[in-house]
Amino acid sequence: MARIAGVNIPTNKRVIVALQYIHGIGQAHARQIMTKTGIDDARRVNQLTDAEVLQIREAIDRDYTVEGDLRRETAVNIKRLMDLACYRGLRHRKGLPVRGQRTHTNARTRKGPAKPIAGKKK
Repeated sequence: MARIAGVNIPTNKRVIVALQYIHGIGQAHARQIMTKTGIDDARRVNQLTDAEVLQIREAIDRDYTVEGDLRRETAVNIKRLMDLACYRGLRHRKGLPVRGQRTHTNARTRKGPAKPIAGKKK
């Protein structure tokens, strides 16, 4: 099992798919990494040599913000918005949708399960 950026990536998957297990690397970034390192797209993780894994690891460390650093950066950005008390920060603080979605009927992912209102029964 190869360990890249602090994540154990699965060994029997193709390298492009396995790289997407790292937070901050999606399909496009995985393809760019494969192109930069010159590794074939069809290869699987268990077919990679140690030198190739090292090459991928160095490319990710050099060019991308991933895992803990990315999570920390995102958390700091949200905290900054909350400290500013701007509209987006207030929405984060209240646990409501931030990007203008309606909340009358939907937004259950952000708001959590529906809470019954006392005396509402007809």
